[in-house]
Amino acid sequence: MDAWIGLGANLGERRATLEAALDALRTLPRTRLIARSRLWASAPVDATGPDYLNAVARLDTLLDAHDLLAALQAIEARFGRERAYRNAPRTLDLDLLLAGDATIDTATPRPLVVPHPRLHERAFVLRPMADIDADVMVPGRGPVRQCLARVADQRCVPWP
Repeated sequence: MDAWIGLGANLGERRATLEAALDALRTLPRTRLIARSRLWASAPVDATGPDYLNAVARLDTLLDAHDLLAALQAIEARFGRERAYRNAPRTLDLDLLLAGDATIDTATPRPLVVPHPRLHERAFVLRPMADIDADVMVPGRGPVRQCLARVADQRCVPWP
């Protein structure tokens, strides 16, 4: 499966955390990191707190979407992710953005919605995705390039 993972952090040593999280993705079983974006800075959306650093990784994995989600949540926990409230500041956020061309909406074994329900509305996801492949299709929404045109007003800038 071709899986796209969104990475974000706005607490602690953000850059070091994202680089370490990318290393953790490289070690997932039956998974290969194909590509990663550069880092991008963005303001929190629907939240308060410091700016985020964001990136996207593209994986080739034999894990199914639920097993991959469980692995992502285990990585978040290793980095001290707490879910105090919706959109709380975080040390690390890993989101399964796309799982091939699948459309998934399940409550068990853990809640999972793919494509990520707000992927097409977030420059901090779309810009890093475009670093890798601006023509990748977001099921039901079109190519990343087209989605990105709709969020041009959102601040998201390359991080040095």
